[in-house]
Amino acid sequence: MRRLSILSFVRPSLATSTARTLLRVGVGFRTDACVSPIAWANVFRRYGNRRPPFVSQPAEDRPIRRLRSRISDHGLLLAVLCLLFLAGCKPRGTPVERGITDQILYRSLSADPSDLDPHLVTGLPGINVTSALFEGLVTESPVDLHPVAGVAESWEISPEALIYTFHLRSNARWSNGQAVTAHDFVASCQRALTPALGASNLEFIDPVRNARAYRLGRLTDFTQVGITAPDARTVRIQLEHPTPYFLSLLTHPIWFPVYLPALEKSGSPTARDNRWTRPATFVGNGPFTLKEWNPGTLILAEKSPTYWDASTVRLRAIRFLPATSVDTEERSFRAGQVHITEALPLARLEAYRREKNPALTVSPFLDTYFYRLNVTHPILNEVKVRRALSLALDRRLINETILRGQQRPAFSFTPPDCTTGYVPPSLVLNDTITARALLTEAGYPGGHGLPPFELLINISGNHQIIAEAVQAMWQHELGLDVRIVSMEQSAALEQRRNLTYQILRSDWAADYPDPKAFLEIFTSDAESNHTGWKNEKYDALLAEADRTADPANRFALLQRAETILLDESPLIPIYHLSTVRLVHPAVKGWYPTLLDHHPYKHVWLEAVK
Repeated sequence: MRRLSILSFVRPSLATSTARTLLRVGVGFRTDACVSPIAWANVFRRYGNRRPPFVSQPAEDRPIRRLRSRISDHGLLLAVLCLLFLAGCKPRGTPVERGITDQILYRSLSADPSDLDPHLVTGLPGINVTSALFEGLVTESPVDLHPVAGVAESWEISPEALIYTFHLRSNARWSNGQAVTAHDFVASCQRALTPALGASNLEFIDPVRNARAYRLGRLTDFTQVGITAPDARTVRIQLEHPTPYFLSLLTHPIWFPVYLPALEKSGSPTARDNRWTRPATFVGNGPFTLKEWNPGTLILAEKSPTYWDASTVRLRAIRFLPATSVDTEERSFRAGQVHITEALPLARLEAYRREKNPALTVSPFLDTYFYRLNVTHPILNEVKVRRALSLALDRRLINETILRGQQRPAFSFTPPDCTTGYVPPSLVLNDTITARALLTEAGYPGGHGLPPFELLINISGNHQIIAEAVQAMWQHELGLDVRIVSMEQSAALEQRRNLTYQILRSDWAADYPDPKAFLEIFTSDAESNHTGWKNEKYDALLAEADRTADPANRFALLQRAETILLDESPLIPIYHLSTVRLVHPAVKGWYPTLLDHHPYKHVWLEAVK
């Protein structure tokens, strides 16, 4: 029942007495209405102690036996509405409580996604949403993320591990009911690789024969790229070299199919400003489909009735709520507004620890928090300046005092537990004496002669407090003037894409457990490089590692490449992340994973007993 404006004029004393009277005479009523305290305040402001003009006399002044015959039409309506107020104002439960009953998950996002196009998403917020709306050839086990059947119900791998043949399900459907075909996957791959689109994360397609040449414009005939559809239910992919983790690559959004007829209705399929991902025109093939998108406020995904495995999906909907800050997330959790936060304010961590709050979840994560340096900048193009900036930071101090010891100081770019057998070089140290000497050698003793630097961060998470610590260290140790610039993530990503920043807060989460997942983003032509840094020897070592079958020899090549990366310092590693968030105990099917992926089709809500 809607809240009626008439209730804004009722005095509380009148409401109470009238409701009691109606209870005694047995007037029928509904109990789903409620009036806010603001409405009552409006009454007093307007009428004070006088009765509203539409009420002839307070009900308590009349004998009950005369109520039915003498109450006016207005009075009866008013009395019923008053009773609705009293009955309806009983606690109705928080969104979290209602969500448990209705199987609606409320999940906070660290920022507002700039896009929901799977070929254009770049940050974790967008990936967290698109993984609910689309599905690739393979998907992930919710427990350990090993590849399992997705749109493809089975596949074969050739003896030399160069040809993968996938067989699609006959009941795979788009959200509009149309069949998902092998041709959809081939056309989607061509669209992603088209240079005009400028897609991100194309490194995940590079193992495919001629894919890299096509995306770089060196090859224009897509039929030469190693992905074909022999028939409507078969996808065949030929690789340049054996790639042991190739099936895991296929779970990334860049490999998700898109329904090209939907894109064509909204414009060119390769136009970055195509608005096909709005609810009115959206078509996906995942366990959920897009029903509402209010940028900055809400993304609503509802269970898709056309999904091939709909019987497994227990959630009826997911409400993704972009947060303006990590403090807002935590307050929303305490207020019963969200089941899951993306992070936790550092200042609140100890309190949750002391309380042994079951919602506090800390788990390992293959993710490195770092600062990108724009090497096209006329001062940051000097490697001695970049090395000085890196050496001046006390990462242990940042971890112990700012991060409350929950993260690990980063002495390399690749996390130490990325995969068994790989030991990253620990070259990122705290050496302020060498840092000052390098700055002097570069011609800036004590920081003299250097203009102010801008450190760009996005407005979310704990980035501000970390940036302030870095700012203080650079000022104290090197005499630098560093100015922190905060902006929304979409604006920060645009500056990253256009190389118009100087120093940029970044992080990189692996999409498969291998050091290449980190190192490949800094190859010269990687779409995710965003620093302007290029090194031919680095590129050659990674290419040689791709062609090396022996794991020990391969890791040795990757170590040499990472050593070059750290020596050249186009980035400054700060710490390796663990996920620290709040997860309501009612959330089930949510397992700690190294990649922090949580397939929503296996998540459900269950009341805590």
